[in-house]
Amino acid sequence: MRVLLVGGGGREHALAAAIAASPRLTRLWCAPGNAGIAAVAPCVPIGPEDIAGLVGFARANAVDLVVVGPEAPLVGGLADACAAAAIACFGPSAAAARLEGSKAFAKSVCAEAGVPTAVSATFDDADAALDHVRATGAPIVVKADGLAAGKGVVVAATVAEAEAAVIAMLRDRVHGAAGDRVVIEECLVGREVSFFALCDGDRAVAFGAAADHKRVGDGDLGPNTGGMGAYSPPAGFTPALEEEVMARIVRPTLAAMTRRGAPFRGVLFCGLMLTTDGPRLIEFNVRFGDPECQALMLRAEGDVLAALAACARGALESATIRLRDDASVVVVMAARGYPGAYAKGSEIAGLEDAAALPGVRVFHAGTRAEGGRILADGGRVLGIGATGATVAEARARAYAAVDLVRWPEGFCRRDIAARA
Repeated sequence: MRVLLVGGGGREHALAAAIAASPRLTRLWCAPGNAGIAAVAPCVPIGPEDIAGLVGFARANAVDLVVVGPEAPLVGGLADACAAAAIACFGPSAAAARLEGSKAFAKSVCAEAGVPTAVSATFDDADAALDHVRATGAPIVVKADGLAAGKGVVVAATVAEAEAAVIAMLRDRVHGAAGDRVVIEECLVGREVSFFALCDGDRAVAFGAAADHKRVGDGDLGPNTGGMGAYSPPAGFTPALEEEVMARIVRPTLAAMTRRGAPFRGVLFCGLMLTTDGPRLIEFNVRFGDPECQALMLRAEGDVLAALAACARGALESATIRLRDDASVVVVMAARGYPGAYAKGSEIAGLEDAAALPGVRVFHAGTRAEGGRILADGGRVLGIGATGATVAEARARAYAAVDLVRWPEGFCRRDIAARA
């Protein structure tokens, strides 16, 4: 099978490594890739949102399957363009990707399907939104309706914070068109878990759960990021809880999307809050999380490529993939200054020493190779992953590997998975 993987982050490095291990693979490319992915597959200089360029490359190289990592090309219609070219694609159509592309749309699907989620209201008028915030009180959550590169959610502890978020989104247009509407919802209380299900339009199979750490600093302090680390499995996420999520959230959502003429194929990422009343949906994503994907792929057992292809072709019953009973931890190393301004181009050393430790895998995210050196080329730059019999063992191995990386311009949280 000839495969084109779209994306260039740590998630895509984890997917590339898993796909490369499949006996079904004959050729793998990645667009645009990174320095770590280049050791697994040739990288081609096509951006993930260059839909015409990606489909043109896939046609010219007789690609059998396109695997899409990030959300933007899915919302932009990459899967639809692949379908028009008779190329299988792991990832939903643009109509189905609205589950992530529009939070208001996702809320309407939840209402139709009876999915337990936060009570919410949607506004495109700032005055009406402000009146709602003042009448409801805080804590309260303000979300830009569209894709905002992970920066469109404000968990406001006070009414003043919520008012500022509404004004920034609807009046000051800080997120552009993504903030044409806002969804304002109750602030759920509990423990967050990321849950993933593989879907083929009609069927869904649980692919496991992970817990990530969004805040930049130890103790969950500081601004939100794309994710500073993750571990799997989350403590207390039992098989019974997994089945409850499948029965109350995943399967009803798939049925609702099919009724709407937009059957969902790909991976459905359910951001959950485990409350005293059971699991409730925070939001949907239509792709693997990052760094949750790295944690899951470290535990994946079976042919990952076969499972992705089965989803794309509506034949999920033929897939045999599961997660091993061990644990995994991923620690993200980021450039100093992230998630604010940061410098690029600093050299990273010691990666081979880190990767040589037992159970350790180094995932590249924002890197580039130059003159035989590995240079930082992004905000989140590396994911140092490890497996172990327990979360504690995996965590110890991951941090032992982190300590071998020589990169003075980088930093990481030191408490990933500590509470697990």
